[in-house]
Amino acid sequence: MEQKTVENKNDITLDKVSRSRWLFYVQLFCFIAFMLGGCYNLYKHKYQGKPDVKVQESTLYNPKYK
Repeated sequence: MEQKTVENKNDITLDKVSRSRWLFYVQLFCFIAFMLGGCYNLYKHKYQGKPDVKVQESTLYNPKYK
């Protein structure tokens, strides 16, 4: 019983150039996804503005006493 195998020319494990190109695109996709995720996280946690905080008048730089 003889088995016949056909060589797959699209196999990336056999072609070093094809494998390096595929790894480059995977790294590029991961980098872009990481950058977009970081930008979205910065946008989601952005500075909301100066809050209105009540401060006692006696603790100001120029304190006001009764």
